[in-house]
Amino acid sequence: MDHLAYMRLALAEARGSGQKGEVPVGCVVVLGDRLLARAGNCTISACDPSAHAEMVALRAAAKSLGNYRLNGAAVYVTVEPCAMCAGAMIQARIARLIYGCDDPKGGAVHTCFEIFSHPALNHRVEVLQGVLREECAQAMQSFFAARR
Repeated sequence: MDHLAYMRLALAEARGSGQKGEVPVGCVVVLGDRLLARAGNCTISACDPSAHAEMVALRAAAKSLGNYRLNGAAVYVTVEPCAMCAGAMIQARIARLIYGCDDPKGGAVHTCFEIFSHPALNHRVEVLQGVLREECAQAMQSFFAARR
């Protein structure tokens, strides 16, 4: 599969979360050509502020591998990760982050903060942004427009 196919899987997770009343963010974790995990936001249903799509997917991927280090893995997420999720990716030693749209209110990779480029960190995450940007942004915009 390619970037577009994996991002479409993440979008499906996002849409599923949105249908449940969760903020529609979806995430897929891949190692080589193996899909390790996929998840959508579930902070409300889990009563867990850390249950962002990325965190849930990273936990599931680590269990799948039997290792908290996800060396060489790629994370596909529909929206730019927050500081918590970016930090978890560093701790997990994620190799690549591929995301859809920026998060102007909390993005910690490019928009509000640039956590991955902090000089004190001992791990670097390669970033590709803008994959299916319009579809990812539309999922968020539609969700919040319906709530207003």
